[in-house]
Amino acid sequence: MQMGQPSRTALGAAILRAAHQVVDGASIFADPLARVLLGDDADTLIAAAAADETKQQLRRFIAARSRFAEDALATAVASGVRQAAVIGAGLDTFSLRNPHEAHGLRVFEADHPATQAWKRERIAAAGLTLPASLTFVPVDFERQRLGDALAAAGFRPDEPAFFTWLGVVPYLRREAVVAVLTFMASLPGAQVVFDYTEALDNYSPARRANVEALAARTAAIGEPWLSRFDPSDLRRELRSCGFDEIEDVGVTGIIGRYLGAPDGDGASEAGPHVVHARRFA
Repeated sequence: MQMGQPSRTALGAAILRAAHQVVDGASIFADPLARVLLGDDADTLIAAAAADETKQQLRRFIAARSRFAEDALATAVASGVRQAAVIGAGLDTFSLRNPHEAHGLRVFEADHPATQAWKRERIAAAGLTLPASLTFVPVDFERQRLGDALAAAGFRPDEPAFFTWLGVVPYLRREAVVAVLTFMASLPGAQVVFDYTEALDNYSPARRANVEALAARTAAIGEPWLSRFDPSDLRRELRSCGFDEIEDVGVTGIIGRYLGAPDGDGASEAGPHVVHARRFA
């Protein structure tokens, strides 16, 4: 992202989440605040996204990864987890909706200071009230330690926690990704849901060209992809970090799970993945 500027890809993801509410009738993921944070330009932005047929699968994937994460978090809360951290939150609205606030769930939103300031301006412009359960944590993931920033904000590293980390991993260097995962896995009973992109060699020639074009577009706005992972390599990395249980779902499987498509984990088609990793104790 450009120095001092909010994330352009965070805005793009927010537009597609909002478009899913309109174009797909929220068939995968319902988010009544997605459109609200887009402000006065919401209808124009959604219409442009809806008209781009090349973004149909991406739109559904973004909706599905949010649904996957929030379903997993609901299960964690039912088992006693009372703190969640949304890492690289962008314009994600979970903290504003927090359906588990009555159960005592605290939500920490960690994001780059410029993106977080931009989000807070949008929240204020929309006339939304910040819930008491929400704490903002400004952090530059490439230069600061996530654990230190969270602890300074009141996060308890000695208690179980759930992390949502969507739309961030590809934009961080591999070392930074591993460092964050290692921190998460160091916590008792920690869980994380995150997404990643596969190594280019895993794609067919036709699909690879599409992925390279998308990567080129994000690089052109100052947000290049810095890391890609092979699923088997990432699984070994997660085990090394300290996670005990790993569910890795490919793009076909994650969308099909919520649209009733044929079963399958998406392994036959390279693409984005969503992972739910847990440490038991």
